[in-house]
Amino acid sequence: MDGRRTRKPTVFVSGDFNVLHPGHLRLFRHARELGERLLVAVLSDRLAGKGMGAHVPEDLRLEGIQSNSWVDEAFIVDEPVTDVIERLRPDVVCKGKEHESQFNPELAVLDTYGGLLSFSSGETVFSSLDLLREEFSQPQQRSISIPHDYLERHGIATSRLRDLLQRFSSQTICVVGDLIVDEYVTCEPLGMSQEDPTLVVTPVDTTRFIGGAGIVAAHGAGLGAQVRFVSVGGNDVFLKFATDEIEAVGVNHWLLKDDSRPTTLKQRFRSKGMTLLRVNHLRQGAISAPLQTQLLECLEEAMEGVSLLVFSDFNYGCLPQSVVEAAIAMAQARGVMMAADSQSSSQVGDISRFRHMDLITPTEREARISTRNREDGLVVLADALHQQAAARNILLTLGDEGLLIHPKDAKSSGWVTDRIGSLNPAPKDAAGAGDSLLIASSLALACGGSIWEAACLGSLSAAIQVSRVGNSAVQASEFLAELS
Repeated sequence: MDGRRTRKPTVFVSGDFNVLHPGHLRLFRHARELGERLLVAVLSDRLAGKGMGAHVPEDLRLEGIQSNSWVDEAFIVDEPVTDVIERLRPDVVCKGKEHESQFNPELAVLDTYGGLLSFSSGETVFSSLDLLREEFSQPQQRSISIPHDYLERHGIATSRLRDLLQRFSSQTICVVGDLIVDEYVTCEPLGMSQEDPTLVVTPVDTTRFIGGAGIVAAHGAGLGAQVRFVSVGGNDVFLKFATDEIEAVGVNHWLLKDDSRPTTLKQRFRSKGMTLLRVNHLRQGAISAPLQTQLLECLEEAMEGVSLLVFSDFNYGCLPQSVVEAAIAMAQARGVMMAADSQSSSQVGDISRFRHMDLITPTEREARISTRNREDGLVVLADALHQQAAARNILLTLGDEGLLIHPKDAKSSGWVTDRIGSLNPAPKDAAGAGDSLLIASSLALACGGSIWEAACLGSLSAAIQVSRVGNSAVQASEFLAELS
């Protein structure tokens, strides 16, 4: 390529394209990497028919090309390709490797203005990108089950759960916590290194999702609530991405910029449906005192007229203890219900620092870290956390073993604890289960639901979330489809 170019070129590809096969996808991927825009000319039925190449009508062939994510613009041509090239003057014309030893009429036109002719069919590992992306777009919800025995024990009808879901749209809530961007890097395995026992892969595609407290807010909006979101991010492209995603789902936001830290980025390198490696780009220190003051000012504005405050804490510095205590005081002064989750998967946190919550949703590990209790059974553990955090209700999440419900004031109903098993025994991606459980169960409580009803809706939300790869906001319609 000409090193004197000051911009990435426009690339041109042409052909019949009866059926899009892996060879076409490799060619498009390679062509798109050569430039900034990929233009694809689909030969008309008249032109393609001369060589008996038009087995599929031109409009259907064009539609197939337009659906490909690597193509920026596709169109039908009914004139010699050389005339199209002369008119459009693309920087590069890309053809398959099989054409390299043949006569190529495009060369004469390209020479008139300095265009380039490139031959490559692309690498095998780049085939069928659209199929790879189905992992993110196609949920696997057929394995989700409704806990009918649990519902019968507590006298809950599915119609009651549907009614609670419909009430979500009457709620205005505020979510505060750490903003995260999740990046999934799909890789193709190349084999084992001969120098050391290391798996060698090449990245094929990258997909980003909003995560952390951001996806909690997005889940709330997807379930119908009016959501306000307060957080801090770096002055970088990832904050811009998160802002666009938050606005796209209708969440009002107060996102402060911190020039001293990046927006937290979590990368997952995946191949064949499995996660190979996780890499976190972050700073875990508390935000500065001036930013703490700004965040509390934003939070005070965002909490006007809300019915629920949700703390989504990942212990990356957005919620220092002084901010937590001030926010709790704000909520108590306004009579606002509160819920909290403080994650300690690869970091150290303490869910009990969120005191007087109406609901907390720790994992067993997080509860044991907070109480320093490694030996007692789950009920004793939950009771110890109740006393330490002064929490009203605890949903203790147990991974693929489901959920333990431990309310503070349940003796009058005859139930002190109960359990819901995992509602999706075949998850595609466990990431984000706790976030979706937190928002759905706390919204149910805010709408007047019991802890038993809230736990069921929270478990169903988690089951829906883990049915797909990556964080996508759960929707009320997905709940209704499972409950109908």
